[in-house]
Amino acid sequence: MEDLSKIQLFVAWVLPVLFAITVHEVAHGWMARRLGDSTAFMLGRLTLNPLKHIDPLGTVILPLLLYFFSPFVFGWAKPVPVNWRNLHHPRRDMALVALAGPGANLLMAFLWALMIKLGLLILPVSEWLALPLVYMGGAGVLINAILMALNMMPVLPLDGGRILNALLPPRLSLAFSALEPYGLFIIVALLMSGLLGKVLGPLVLFTIEILPASDIVKQILSV
Repeated sequence: MEDLSKIQLFVAWVLPVLFAITVHEVAHGWMARRLGDSTAFMLGRLTLNPLKHIDPLGTVILPLLLYFFSPFVFGWAKPVPVNWRNLHHPRRDMALVALAGPGANLLMAFLWALMIKLGLLILPVSEWLALPLVYMGGAGVLINAILMALNMMPVLPLDGGRILNALLPPRLSLAFSALEPYGLFIIVALLMSGLLGKVLGPLVLFTIEILPASDIVKQILSV
């Protein structure tokens, strides 16, 4: 994708990013509802309408600024509300609710990889139709692999932190929960120091490796 301009890349990324954040949040709410909590459903958050999940700062302003002025994009969506008191088995079910988001990103990465294969099949017949599929597929694979890896970090309020918190004994869980107000600062510090990319890189590459047409995906993304 390095032959495309910043504007062309931006256009190729818009749809995959919107799907990535929307389906991720819907997956949390869907799992919570299955496990006893309908809060997200009652608030109208179990929808694929991205406007319901966009956080103006985290989904729009910050990612745009980073996209055009830095080598790394970072952002967040509006979290889906979950009332743990309504869950059948609160500690276990909170881990399952948290896991649903990264799981949805892994599934979407797989589907975007299949779109690349579809684009390559169409390429000899219709380049104007095939190339957008290929480039959007590459963007979809990358954003979902990154979101999955980022959210699996064992830092609250990320999903990995929720999962770890559910697995810890109650006393350690309480102490770990006290670190949640500092989670965003930890992530930003890792991002600014360059360590975040080094931490996430191996998992992102591993995810790409297990997808269909991984060689083509890596060629598109130049990784």
